[in-house]
Amino acid sequence: MAKVKQLTVALENRPGTLAHMAKVLADAKVNIVALLNSTAGAQGSAQVVVDNVNRAKKALGAAGLPYTEGTLEQVELANKPGALAELAGKLAKKGTNIECAHTTMLRGRRRRSWCLRSPDPPCEDKTSNRVAHGTRRCSAALMNS
Repeated sequence: MAKVKQLTVALENRPGTLAHMAKVLADAKVNIVALLNSTAGAQGSAQVVVDNVNRAKKALGAAGLPYTEGTLEQVELANKPGALAELAGKLAKKGTNIECAHTTMLRGRRRRSWCLRSPDPPCEDKTSNRVAHGTRRCSAALMNS
């Protein structure tokens, strides 16, 4: 699995805030590769994977849009029933909980790309199973199964 950076942008839950964030990124020539938008009450967030994270951070900062940065595991799976069940099952057997997952796929494609976030495992060696910004290495669990 490849590691990808994700930016979580804080947005108000009102019309136009997602459009504003998307325009800020578009104006900076940043392409949104994946998006998960959610709200809770008056607040919301957009979790975005982009093609140029440094340019995106600069544009968001200049626009006054607060964000945090995290790391996801990205994996391609066959576009068929049961592919996610198999991956999630392997990760679960290794003790990895998937906190967040999102995917996209164009019609007629054979494979789809998934972005996964899981919490830190409890461990004594803080570097053995951790990557930046509180995500766990899912790749070791998948590759060793």
